[in-house]
Amino acid sequence: MASSSSSSRPHIYDVFLSFRGEDTRKNFTDHLYNTLIAYGVRTFRDDEELQKGDDIKSGLSTAIQDSNLFLIIFSENYATSKWCLNELVKITECTTAADDQAGKRVIPVFYHVNPRDVGHQWGSFQDAFLNHEKDADQEKKELIGKWRIALEKAAMLSGNHVNNQHETEVIKKIREVIITRLNSTRLHVGDNIVGMDFHLKQLNSMIKTRRDDVYMIDIYGIGRIGKTTIAMAIYNDISSQFDGDCFLQVDGKTSNSGLLELQKKLLESTLKDQSLAIHDHSEGINVIKERLC
Repeated sequence: MASSSSSSRPHIYDVFLSFRGEDTRKNFTDHLYNTLIAYGVRTFRDDEELQKGDDIKSGLSTAIQDSNLFLIIFSENYATSKWCLNELVKITECTTAADDQAGKRVIPVFYHVNPRDVGHQWGSFQDAFLNHEKDADQEKKELIGKWRIALEKAAMLSGNHVNNQHETEVIKKIREVIITRLNSTRLHVGDNIVGMDFHLKQLNSMIKTRRDDVYMIDIYGIGRIGKTTIAMAIYNDISSQFDGDCFLQVDGKTSNSGLLELQKKLLESTLKDQSLAIHDHSEGINVIKERLC
């Protein structure tokens, strides 16, 4: 998945996940990670067995620098981990130094915790800091100060909340935010095309009248006036809102073998499944009816 940033450093990862393993590794974070991977989002998730010390390892520090967006999952025991807090400080330093888009690059998730508790270090966060401050020397006191500042900054950002709602709905919303912020335009459309905003506004008003409906929209006109470009633009604009999406370009001369390839692309892109085995276009018709209709 292509990503954009004002930083000149190329990004290896679209998203870096920061989380407290004992709280969310086997549930929310695991489901979120697999969802992002399924949608082609290059996501870094460190393995806890690598966390042997309190300092950020050089490899993890590099992963942070090589990431575009940062998903920070604040949970009840997040602040008990010096590893997580050091990681948060590194993320804050990286995004602040890189550009003025830090607020758009850091996405907090408040998993059964109140943002005010995170920012002011109340509740379980207060208990964790009281423990950190026991017998702290001057060097550690300065580090604790950095932890507090990083938590305050992150808690002020707009984020997602996980309380009593279904986690799958929250994960879907996060996925949409991630893909939108990555500017996941898999189709190239030229910049600053005259009249494009007008066309997108008109099409969006038609599509959003009833979101659960099935639509067929005809874009017609003489050749080479931008019909395909408009179709690609609206696809880029709304595709992240759906669980599955695919853009197919079909002409009247498509052969049976060409039709089979189009069917495979449609199913693989929409269902996020590369394992489907389709041998002819007749079989493809049946699979499409069973899986998509």
